[in-house]
Amino acid sequence: MTINRIVRIVAGFFVLLSLGLGVSGSPIFVNANFLWFTAFVGANLFQSGFTNLCPLVSILKKIGVKESCESC
Repeated sequence: MTINRIVRIVAGFFVLLSLGLGVSGSPIFVNANFLWFTAFVGANLFQSGFTNLCPLVSILKKIGVKESCESC
């Protein structure tokens, strides 16, 4: 699995989880303040599109995850 796929999976998971925890109709609702985490993830994705700076990418590179798929 490549860095780009992992970043998409993690971001999608965080958005879905924080929506589940923050929307009052959800069976796992905790508090509406979890919607701020959704906004944070969206803002981070937005800025990384322009600046190409993403904390998760830096972490994944340090642990040795490959950046692209050579066999694709």
